[in-house]
Amino acid sequence: QHERLKFFGSTGGRRGCKMASLTADVLKAQDDKTSGAIIEFLKDDATFKELSERELNLIVKRDEEDGEKLQLGVDEAIKKGVLPGDLAPPQYKSVDVMGKSADEVAQEIIDQLPKEGGCVVILVGLSGTGKGTTVDKMKSKLSGATTWSNGNCFRSLTLLAATYCEQSGKEFTPDCLTADNLAQWTGMLEFGQFDGQWDIRINGLGIDARVSEIANTLLKQPKVAANIPTVAKETQGEVVKFAGDACKQMGNAGVVVLVEGREQTLNFIPSPHRFCLTMSDTTVIGSRRAAQRIAAEALKNFKDDMDAGEVVRAALTTVAQS
Repeated sequence: QHERLKFFGSTGGRRGCKMASLTADVLKAQDDKTSGAIIEFLKDDATFKELSERELNLIVKRDEEDGEKLQLGVDEAIKKGVLPGDLAPPQYKSVDVMGKSADEVAQEIIDQLPKEGGCVVILVGLSGTGKGTTVDKMKSKLSGATTWSNGNCFRSLTLLAATYCEQSGKEFTPDCLTADNLAQWTGMLEFGQFDGQWDIRINGLGIDARVSEIANTLLKQPKVAANIPTVAKETQGEVVKFAGDACKQMGNAGVVVLVEGREQTLNFIPSPHRFCLTMSDTTVIGSRRAAQRIAAEALKNFKDDMDAGEVVRAALTTVAQS
């Protein structure tokens, strides 16, 4: 199983990474250097070791559970004929992030991409290996790169489902999510360039709007927010298919599209540029998550005249007891 968290900064054993000392400025930064400094500061602390192990176990357990749920959605989509059932599992190039900075990992992947033109880059990996941060770093290094998120697709379909129920004079229930309805609503979504900007257009059930125009209005309404989980559960296949078409369209137009997530769904997005972030020492993943939680707790109580180390130790006690 593969998949999510933020990146890890300098940690013990990282080659070529300069260790940041635990200072007030480092604590306030709340970034990979903060986590690295906390891990180094607490590396011999028994409570921190126990917390790190607990965090790792939780990450692995949640990843497995999430993966199983996604697979159920994929299986259902295959049964409905939305996704192909004979897809051979695509190959991923493994990138061991152990001992590397976020910049180094991003550059290692960029060096394996086409030098010119657009492409779709798929990034997977266990939670805690730094997919989100790697994507952010790549986006900052690559001119004109963009990221893809399925969130707006799920919101758009939920808006259409809720609107359909309103127009039918009934409450929203999962019963409305029939194969025919989902096919009709998916057909009301169009991805393309509108006035020079890539966007999703919703055109149906009396709605004609681009997602960018209604992202903070219609798509934030309670009737959408409350029902997204139900719709998302039933529309994995439809959204993955839509995402694949959208990413391909942008890649063909010369855009580098960065997509991070889980293999269960991303396997269906066409691309030869696939990378799986791994950690040769998985205990670091637990340490990283523990350090992030401690950093956030410490910052809540930190004032400029305080000793950063003392505040971090107090935060460790609080987090370990939670």
